[in-house]
Amino acid sequence: MSDTSHEAIVEGQFGPAARSYLESPVHAGGEDLELMARLVGERPDAAAIDVGCGGGHVAFRLAGLVGRVVAYDLSAEMLGVVAEEARRRGLANLTTEQGTAESLSPPPASFDVAATRYSAHHWRDLGAGLARMRRAAKRGALAVFMDAVSPGSPLLDTWLQSFELLRDPSHVRDYSQIEWRTALIAAGFLPRQEAAFRVRLDFASWIKRMNTPPAHVEAIRSLQRRAGPEARRHFAIEEDGSFSIDSLLIAAEAA
Repeated sequence: MSDTSHEAIVEGQFGPAARSYLESPVHAGGEDLELMARLVGERPDAAAIDVGCGGGHVAFRLAGLVGRVVAYDLSAEMLGVVAEEARRRGLANLTTEQGTAESLSPPPASFDVAATRYSAHHWRDLGAGLARMRRAAKRGALAVFMDAVSPGSPLLDTWLQSFELLRDPSHVRDYSQIEWRTALIAAGFLPRQEAAFRVRLDFASWIKRMNTPPAHVEAIRSLQRRAGPEARRHFAIEEDGSFSIDSLLIAAEAA
């Protein structure tokens, strides 16, 4: 019997897409990535970790700011692409480690900086993953959390989660700003700064990255065509299916 665990679904989705995430403009750049770099600043003696590193863009940016950085991800194929790109860029201070956020287990208080970007909405258990990040961080460490977020409204939340799950069965949930704050505090982080962004998703490249089946593509387009004015307006749904979502950066201190 094939492995149908959530972890297997995640790895099955992202392993084949590893290079496309390395090359994706949405993931390679962005205002949140720039703000993260400014918040971290130059810390040549610091150790950092990028949890759920995906294509490695947070880890690459951190590698130029800190003494050493660990790129951590469930997907072995993703980590292979990240390691190869790090070698190409001459980032000798970047290493990779494999595992889920919920099983992150370096020695306690190992890192001065901990970050995650566009990963937490795939975690089976957000609270457990955040608790592991807190355990890995030193007291007073800087932690930066970046992800797509739910608008908060039940109506808009339902539309967003529907789009996400049809596109990618490894999706768990885009949490709201309030849910993020609550989860971070429960895990032992003190939110210090927040910034909200809008991200436009080009429909063709968005579905191509995940190799979304044609039937699911048509289901998403059908939902978009039937969306009411509130959903169409909030997600700025375009004629070709491209749309915009909310993203959030929360900078926190490990308490």
